[in-house]
Amino acid sequence: MKNNFTAGGKTLSALLVGASVWMSPALLGMAPATAAAPVTGAVLGLPDFADLVDKVGPAVVNIRTTEVVKQGGRGEELGDEEMQEFLRRFFGGAIPQPGPGGKATPPGRGNPRGRRQAPEEPVQRGVGSGFILSADGYVMTNAHVVEGADEVFVTLTDKREFKAKVLGADARTDVAVLKIEGDKLPFLIMGDSDKIRVGEWVIAIGSPFNLENTVTAGIISAKQRDTGDYLALIQSDVAVNPGNSGGPLINMRGEVIGINSQIATLSGAYNGISFAVPIDEAIRVSEQLKKSGKVTRGRIGVQIGEVSKEVAESLGLKNAQGAEVSLVEPGGPADKAGIKSGDIILKFNGAPVTRSSDLPRLVGGTAINSKATVTVWRKGQQIDLPVVVAELEPEKGAKASKGKGKGEQAQPEAQGKPNALGLVVSDLTADQKKTLGVGGGVAVESAEGVASRLQEGDIVLQLNNSEIKDAKQFNALVAKLDPKKPSVLLVRRGEATQFISLRPSSTAKEK
Repeated sequence: MKNNFTAGGKTLSALLVGASVWMSPALLGMAPATAAAPVTGAVLGLPDFADLVDKVGPAVVNIRTTEVVKQGGRGEELGDEEMQEFLRRFFGGAIPQPGPGGKATPPGRGNPRGRRQAPEEPVQRGVGSGFILSADGYVMTNAHVVEGADEVFVTLTDKREFKAKVLGADARTDVAVLKIEGDKLPFLIMGDSDKIRVGEWVIAIGSPFNLENTVTAGIISAKQRDTGDYLALIQSDVAVNPGNSGGPLINMRGEVIGINSQIATLSGAYNGISFAVPIDEAIRVSEQLKKSGKVTRGRIGVQIGEVSKEVAESLGLKNAQGAEVSLVEPGGPADKAGIKSGDIILKFNGAPVTRSSDLPRLVGGTAINSKATVTVWRKGQQIDLPVVVAELEPEKGAKASKGKGKGEQAQPEAQGKPNALGLVVSDLTADQKKTLGVGGGVAVESAEGVASRLQEGDIVLQLNNSEIKDAKQFNALVAKLDPKKPSVLLVRRGEATQFISLRPSSTAKEK
C-alpha cells in the first residue's frame, strides 16, 4: 500500500509493509527513551576535482632522462638486483614493449633483448614527473628520477620543452632540484605537511607509464609511516605507478603536501598503497641543494633501536618511547658526551623522541658543530648530557670494540644448573673488561628456556636498572625477581648492545 504525503512542498511516497506502522512515543503518551548520540561525521558528498586540476595542472611537468650508453654498458637487460630496486622504488620508464618472439623487455628499456646501442649513443633512460617551485624555473622531483642521467628534459603541459640542469640530489630523502631557463612559469604553492589529517582528500598528478598529465585521487591513509628510510612518509591510497615518481601530492586547497616517491608492490605497479616525501622536509632539503648542491646533516655517533613495552615497564618508563642506544661510536660526539649503550634517549634539544626514527631527523636537522642537549633515561632517572653535533659522513657507521680477546676464556664463577632466567654465567677477566671497555658484566656460558634468545659469549651488562658486577651478584638479583613481572637484560653481542625482555621461571631452581 502506498501513501502520498507532502513535506516541504514536495510530494513523497512511503511504502507501508504489512500492518506494521511506527508511531512516535510522544503520540502514544510515552516518555521517549534516552539513547546515546551516535558519533557521526558530516559527509556532504564526493568532491569535484576539476577546478583544482585546472588550477594546479599547468605547474606539473614531465621529466625525461637520457644517458650515454657505452659498449658493454647498460644495453643489457636488468639484473636481479636492479629488478628488486624497480619493484621497491618506481623510477619511471616506458611500458614494456614486446621483444623478439613476443617477449616483453624490462621497463625503461626499449631495445630488443640482447641488442646493444652503438658506443656513446644517448638513449632514453626513463620518464618521471616533477613540479615547478617558482616562476623563475626551479623544479622539484625525486633523486632516483635523475640518478645516473646524462641529460634531463622538462616538458610543460603546453608542450614547451626545456633542457634542465640538476642542481643537486639527496638520496636519503629522495629529493632533487632542477633548474630550467624560463620566466613567468606556472608554479605551485607549498602546504604544511605537519597539518595534514588522515582521511582528507588528495590528488596526484604525473606521467604514469609515460601518460602525461594523469590525475588520480584518494585519501591520506596514514602519517609518519616508517618504511626503513631516513624519513617517515605520508601514506595514501592515491593510484601511483611507474612514471609518477617526483610528482606532487596535492590537498584540496591546491597546496603541495608531498612528493610521490614509493609504492608497496609485488608486481611493480600500484597495489593500493603509495608513499610521499613530506613537503616540509623536501623544502628544507631543496634550500640546501639550491645553495650548495648537497645536503649536510648532523650526527652524534650512536646506533639505536625501538623501545618495547616490556623494556619500558622494566626500566620504570611510563610509556614505550624514546630510542634505545645499542652502540656508541668510540671517540664520537655521543661517547664524549657520556652517552652509554643501554641509555634510552627521550629528548634531543628539548624535542621529544617518541620513536627511534625521530632521532636521526632531529639530529640531522641540527647545525654542524652546534651544542645540543640529549636527555637520556638511565637507572630510573633522567639525565641531561651536552653533545656537540658532528657532520654526518656517507656510509659512516658507529664502531665499537670487539668482544672477547683472542685466546681468552671467561672464568665461570661455578658450574651448575641454570638460574631462574635459564642462564649459566661466568665472571669476566680483567683483560676482557679492558677490551670491552666495561667495568663489570658477566659472560653467558649457556642459555635455555626463556633465555634461549641469548647465546654463549653474550655479555650481560645490566638487569633492569642494576649494573652487573659479577656472576655472584647477578645470580642473587635473579633469585629475587618476581616471576609475574617481565625483566630486561642489557646484552652485548659483538659490537651491538640491546635490551632483551625475559620473564623468570617460577619453577626453575637455583644452582
